[in-house]
Amino acid sequence: MVLVGSLRTIARLYPDEVEVGQQLQESLSFLDTELAPETVVRGGYGAGLLSLLFVVPLLATGLGFPVALFLTVAIAVLLIHSIHSVPNLLAAFRRTEALGSVPNLIGRAVLRMQIQPATESAVRFAAETGYGPLSENLSAHIDRSMGTPRTGIISFAEEWAEWFPAVRRSAHLLVMAQDAPEAERRRTLDRTLMSILDGTRNQMADFTASIRGPTTALYAFGVMIPLALVALVPAATLVGYPVPILFFIVTYNVVLPIVLIAASLWLLVRRPVAFPPPKVTREHPDVPDRLWIRLFWAPIVGAPAFVLTLLWGPSHLAVLAGVGFGLGGVLIALFRPIILVRNHVRAVEEHLVDALYLVGRQVSEGEAVESVIQQAGDRVPEETGAVFESAAGLQRRLHVGVEEAFMGEYGALRDIPSPRAHSTAGLLAIASREGKPAGRAIVSMADHLEELQDVDDEAKRQLANVTGTLDHTASYFGPLVAGATVGLADIIVSQDVDLSETQAAASTLPSDQLGIVVGVFVITLCFILVPLSVMLRHGLDRALLGYRVGRSLLSAIPLYVITIVLVSMINTS
Repeated sequence: MVLVGSLRTIARLYPDEVEVGQQLQESLSFLDTELAPETVVRGGYGAGLLSLLFVVPLLATGLGFPVALFLTVAIAVLLIHSIHSVPNLLAAFRRTEALGSVPNLIGRAVLRMQIQPATESAVRFAAETGYGPLSENLSAHIDRSMGTPRTGIISFAEEWAEWFPAVRRSAHLLVMAQDAPEAERRRTLDRTLMSILDGTRNQMADFTASIRGPTTALYAFGVMIPLALVALVPAATLVGYPVPILFFIVTYNVVLPIVLIAASLWLLVRRPVAFPPPKVTREHPDVPDRLWIRLFWAPIVGAPAFVLTLLWGPSHLAVLAGVGFGLGGVLIALFRPIILVRNHVRAVEEHLVDALYLVGRQVSEGEAVESVIQQAGDRVPEETGAVFESAAGLQRRLHVGVEEAFMGEYGALRDIPSPRAHSTAGLLAIASREGKPAGRAIVSMADHLEELQDVDDEAKRQLANVTGTLDHTASYFGPLVAGATVGLADIIVSQDVDLSETQAAASTLPSDQLGIVVGVFVITLCFILVPLSVMLRHGLDRALLGYRVGRSLLSAIPLYVITIVLVSMINTS
C-alpha cells in the first residue's frame, strides 16, 4: 500500500495525457491491483523528472557537467523503464507460478471423471479444490459457460495455451472422455494425465538447456572476471595510469549490479512453470505474532561482528561486517518460522502417496473410507500418518464425515496449507459417498501424485548445476576471490616503488576504500545471485528467498574479511 500511494503521488508530477499499452493493462488486470494503467505510466515519467535532480550531487563529486548530465539522463531513462516494466515482470512471475498448478488441476478433474464421467462436475471439482489464479480463472470460465453446452475447460485451455501448450490437448482429451465407452474412457483419461505431465517435463528440459550458456556468461563476465580484475587495477595505477576510487564505486556498486539484475530478470521471465510452494501466511498459528520484534536480531548479531572486525580484522571493514551480519541475522530470524511450518507441510505430503495406495486398495475391496482412514493412521509413518490418525480420532469422537474430519473447523488439515493434501481430502470425501467404485480413482490419484513429484524432482535436478553454482558463488567463491584480490591490491599499493612525488600523489589508491567498495559488491551478490538461484528452482518463494539470502550473508561476510586478513598475513611474513 505504501508503494501504491507513493506511485500515485509521483504520478501527479506528470499530469499530461499518456498512452497505455495493452500488455500493461493485461498485466495489471492479472495482478488484480487497484492501480490504474495511466497511474503507472505517469508515475514512471514523474520519477524520471525527479531523478533529474541527481545532477546536483553528481556535479558535487567533481564530475564535469557533460558527464554529470549524461549520467542523470541515463538514470532518468532507466527509472522510467523500470517503473513501466515492473507490472509486466510481476505478472510474468505470478503467471509462471500459477502454471505450476496446471498438472494438479487437470489431475483433479481426471480423477473426478474416474468416479463419475461428467465433465461439468469434474471441472467444477478441480476449480473448487484448488487455490490461486488458475483455479479462480477456471471458475470464471465455468460461470460464463453456464446455460451453454460447454463446461468452460476448453475456453480456459485456449486462454492459457500460449504459455502452456499441453493444456489445450489435455482439455480436449478430458472432454472426449465423457462420451467414450468405459474401457476407452480409462485410456483417454490416462492420456490426458500423461500429456500434461509430458508437456511440463519437456518445457522444463528446454528451459534448462536454454539458460546454461547465459548463466555461465553471467557468472563469468558479471562476477568472477570483475572480481579478479580488482588486483590488476592498482598495478596500472602505479605505472602511471591512475584509476580514481569513484571509478570502482560506479563500476562495482552501480553498473555491475544493474547489469546482473537485468540479466537475472531476463532469465527468470523465461521460466515456463514453477511448482508453487505451500503458502504460509503471517496468520498461521505456528508463525509468531509481532515478528517485528525479531528486528532486534540486527544489533545482537551485528554488534559482535563489528567488534571482532574492529579488533582483529581490517578496522575499516567493521561497519560493513556489522551491517552484513545484522542483515543476515534479521532475515533468518524473520523467515525461519515460516520455513519450519513449510517443512512440516512437506513432511505431511511425503508419505501421502503411500496413504492413498492403502486407502484405494481397501476401498476397492469394499471397505468404508471411514474405517480405512484409521488403518492409514496406524500404518503410514511420520507426519502423514499422524494427520490420518487425527482425522480418524475426530470421526470417532465427534461423529463427523470425512470432509469435516479433514477440512472442518477442527479438521486435521486446518493448519496445513497444502493444496495437494486438501485435494486429497476432497477426493476422499467423494469416495466416502460413492463407495467401492472410487477405490480405483484413489489409487490413480496416488499414481498421479507420484508422477507429478517425479516431474518436479527431475526439473530441480536439471537446474541443480546452474543454481548450485550461483549459490556457491554468492556465499563462498565470490567472497574468497574478492577478499584475495583486495588483499593483493593492498600488497601492490603498499610496496616501495621508485616514483616521483607527482606520480606518487597521482597513483595513490586508498586500499581501505577499495575494500569497502568491493565488500558492498559482495553483499550485493547475495541479494542478486541467491534470489536468482531460488527463483529458478522454486519460483517466487519469498520466505525461502529471504532465508537463503540471510544464510548467504552469514557465510559471505566472514569469508571476505578473513581472506583479506590471511592475505595480509602472508605479505607481512
